[in-house]
Amino acid sequence: MRLTLHTDYALRTLIYLGIHTDRLTSIREVAQAYGISENHLIKIIHRLGQGGFVETIRGRNGGLRLGRPAATILIGDVVRYTEEDMGLVACMQPPDPEGLNRRGGCILSDVCRLRGVLHEALGLFISVLDRYTLADVITDRERRLLDNPLSA
Repeated sequence: MRLTLHTDYALRTLIYLGIHTDRLTSIREVAQAYGISENHLIKIIHRLGQGGFVETIRGRNGGLRLGRPAATILIGDVVRYTEEDMGLVACMQPPDPEGLNRRGGCILSDVCRLRGVLHEALGLFISVLDRYTLADVITDRERRLLDNPLSA
């Protein structure tokens, strides 16, 4: 299992905002702190805003902040929200929008035990992520490293 860059950057953004709860931050500030493209980060922040993880304030004095307290944001919720496809193999993928089953043409799909094992493993992976909040993963070291944002 490998998380997408979209999810990685989403988690990094939330960590950054979780460290800077005393003020609004800018997309540029987050992008510079992590070396991420601002254009790419705009899409990620838009998605996080739709999910209620980030609040965006428009205008001259606008910026970003967490949409709710870091202690209430489960890492598992963020991963489930930002990952488009959690299917580890083709036969675990959900039906496409037209309702067609994308089982990858596997003739064993109806009797396969491996799919069940992989589904269980994925469930355990997510259950571990659900045990941790954003507040749990923000360390003092990260606070020190990211506490002095790069000037724009």
